Amino acid sequence: MVKTIEFLLLNQHYKIMAKKQPQFIEGDTVEVKGAPSLSAPIKPAIPESLIVEPSKKAKKDPTEFINKLNKVGKIAVKPFLDQNKENMGLEDYGMVVFPGIHQEEQLAAIERNGVVRYITGLDEFAPEVQRINIPEQKDAVIFNIRCIVAHLEKMLATNVIKIDDPEFWNKVKLLRPDNHEFWGKITLRCSNDPVSLEPSNDPYDLIKLMAIEAGGFDLVSKSFEDANARPVAPKFFLDKEIHTVSNRTSFKKLRNKAIGLLDSISNKNFQKLLYITKIIDANSISYKNSTPGDILYDVCDDYINGLSSEADKTKAANYFISIAELDMETLKLKALVKDASFYKIISLKADGMLYHSATSTMLGRNVSDVVTYLKNPLNEDVLVRLMGEVENYWNS
Repeated sequence: MVKTIEFLLLNQHYKIMAKKQPQFIEGDTVEVKGAPSLSAPIKPAIPESLIVEPSKKAKKDPTEFINKLNKVGKIAVKPFLDQNKENMGLEDYGMVVFPGIHQEEQLAAIERNGVVRYITGLDEFAPEVQRINIPEQKDAVIFNIRCIVAHLEKMLATNVIKIDDPEFWNKVKLLRPDNHEFWGKITLRCSNDPVSLEPSNDPYDLIKLMAIEAGGFDLVSKSFEDANARPVAPKFFLDKEIHTVSNRTSFKKLRNKAIGLLDSISNKNFQKLLYITKIIDANSISYKNSTPGDILYDVCDDYINGLSSEADKTKAANYFISIAELDMETLKLKALVKDASFYKIISLKADGMLYHSATSTMLGRNVSDVVTYLKNPLNEDVLVRLMGEVENYWNS
């Protein structure tokens, strides 16, 4: 029995050691840095900078990609801060790693049946490029890939190649997809400070940009939106000035619309402002008909700016607009149901339904159901009774 246990422990030890020690096979292999077993699955994609709309014909200008990059504005790799997830307290100081620390990652590669493919975004034979169904778009992407590869070959290897040459890839020296000696040395180093990229001036920055957009670096997301959408948030994201300004502008327009509605309602309709405040604020029972309008305005303003129960400013502004655009009857009923629930005038029973406590009348499953029930003229007696009970508190 003892020998059996010793054998099992020894066998387990060898299994662990086998996992820790990389297994190298004869021939070309990929040197992997970091901990690939903890990384998210690699999903190669076509770089955004290469995509052309199907309705647009590809321009036969080899330098068009440089003009396109110049229009994007400043490009940088920035730390991705997610306030909803704890990161050893670093998020409170606007950091993703400790001061003075940096993280460096090698360009990702996929190996299948002994064939290694680097995720560069500059391989026209990659599956993601060959799967494009629209012929015009596929031709445009391949044309853009060849333009960039020809540009980089000229800048880095003084190798001039014609884009329309039938032997194009046979004449490529440095950026061939199977050039492990070159691609194996492409790394990206990030820290709390933004890493500026100048792809129109620095060929290596252009390579890094294409690789990031293709999904070749697990540490860096393709955009802020992509970083938000990932189930496991990355430490860094690719920030393009034109996208950042567009996102900020859209939020400002949304916020200004919400503030405009708040100003209009505050100046013209105190009762509507009261109902809106009751709906959006968790402490709705503290607001009554005697509450000064300035207090209600201040509560709504804080909510719109993400300083209340909803921290996401975009969601807060959107929700405020949706509530402010409701009719008075619906607003009043929503506020009525919310306060009636607090005062136990409406109660939730074991069957999951809401009931009028005094009469045991079933009203619905949720607030929307109750509002619909109370709007029905056949239920006017219940509505009158509820309003009388709740308005006693509002007028106190």
